[in-house]
Order: sequence, then C-alpha cells, then structure tokens
Amino acid sequence: MSRVLGWVLLGVPLLAALAGPLSAGPVRAASIPLLPPGGAHPLGTDVLGRDVLGLALHGGGSVLALAGGALALSYLAGVPLALAAVGQPYRWADRWLTRGLDLVLALPGLLVLMVLAATGTRTAGALVVAVAVLQLPAVVRIVRGAALDAGRRGAVEAMALQGESWWRIHFGYIGRGVLAPVAVDAGGRLSLVLYLVASANFLGLGLDPATADWAVLVERNQEALFLQPCAVLVPAALLVALCTGINLTVDHHLATGRGPRTRTS
Repeated sequence: MSRVLGWVLLGVPLLAALAGPLSAGPVRAASIPLLPPGGAHPLGTDVLGRDVLGLALHGGGSVLALAGGALALSYLAGVPLALAAVGQPYRWADRWLTRGLDLVLALPGLLVLMVLAATGTRTAGALVVAVAVLQLPAVVRIVRGAALDAGRRGAVEAMALQGESWWRIHFGYIGRGVLAPVAVDAGGRLSLVLYLVASANFLGLGLDPATADWAVLVERNQEALFLQPCAVLVPAALLVALCTGINLTVDHHLATGRGPRTRTS
C-alpha cells in the first residue's frame, strides 16, 4: 500500500512539472484577481489575475531544476573531496577537513538562507550554491565512511602491490565502491534539498516574485488564503506530495532490499 501511495504522490507532481508546460497555455494576467473556481478558470485566479491551474502546471519545473542543480553540485564537490581526503597519506589533513565541515554542518539551513536573503543576494545561482554548500558536509561524511570501508578490502592492497596508480585505486576502484551509498543517500537527500529550495523561494530568495514557481505562488498568495484558498493550497499540496512521495518511495525501496549494491571482491 505504501509503495502505491508513494508512487502516486511522487508521480502526480512530477507529471505536472514535466508535462504540464506542454499542455498549459502561456501564463499571464488575463482576468480579475482572486476569482473563485469557475468555468473559465477551474481553480480560480491568483492575486495577479493569473489562472491557478496554469500556474500549477508551469510551477514545478523551476523547483526540480533548482533542487536537482543543488543536489548534483553537492555530490560533484563532495565525492571527489571525500575520496581525496581518505586517500592522501596525511591523517591531519583528513581530520582538519572533517572538523571544518562540521562547522558548516552545525549551521541551521534556514538561518543561512535568511542571512543570504538579507544581504540582497537573491539570484537562483546563489541559492543553488548555498544549498549545495549546506549539504556538502553530510555528503562528505557519507562518502568518507563508504570509502574507508571499501579501502580495507584486499583488492586495494593487491592493486597497490601490482603498481596501480593512486588515482586508479582511489578514484577508480574505491570510487565505484561508494556509488551505492551515494545513490541511496541522494534519494533521501533530495526531499531535504527540495524543502530548502522551497523555503528559500518562499522567503523571496532565488526567483523573481512573478515567477510561476510553486513555492513563490504560496508566498505571493498567502494573504489571500481565505479569499481564494486554491491559489495557496494547490501549489502547497504539490510540494508536500513531491517530498512525501520521495520519502515513501525511497523508504520502501530500502525496506525491500532492492537498493543498489556494491561490488565485493
């Protein structure tokens, strides 16, 4: 039951985000603001007079793009950093890297985003980098733990005795060994990244206030919640369904033991 529910909750917002812009017309202010649901506008209009259904169909792409970009950047930086830290011979460098990243890990994510918004840096690129940096310490820890385990295998000693290069051992063999933990972690971490991206857009950081983005729509229409609830509840429900669907799907995947496996020597 949870598997079906997870796929439904995940599939609906994904379908709306990916296929919605193809089926919906252009989003523009073409009617009276805050109209209730009716014939011409099945979900009513928002505070700018835009069709809520059209906004909902257009608003998921930016959420997925920002969250996906931040998640990819955190792993593109974290995986090589962790592998290099584990592979180098100076233990003090590994310790200092871990301690330095612990300082970032201790920072509350929302507080960092609020400070960033207060500085006036509100671009989408800044948001992606900020969220990626906030995820970097946890990513490095996950990869570092997996790399230490993979580095204790006999195959690593055998490759070293055969004269294999440091790069081939640590970024080749051990790098392949951490792919499974990284894939599992990425599935669960995506919901956290989505939460941070949505919260940042709600705070006005990242996207223009007129953008058709689910989080921006919630922020722009929150004062009209009781006048036109669909303008707030529909995009909010899509965000909640996306995060919940990801969590349920990943949890079921792990519980049934069908997660990615590492190769053993």
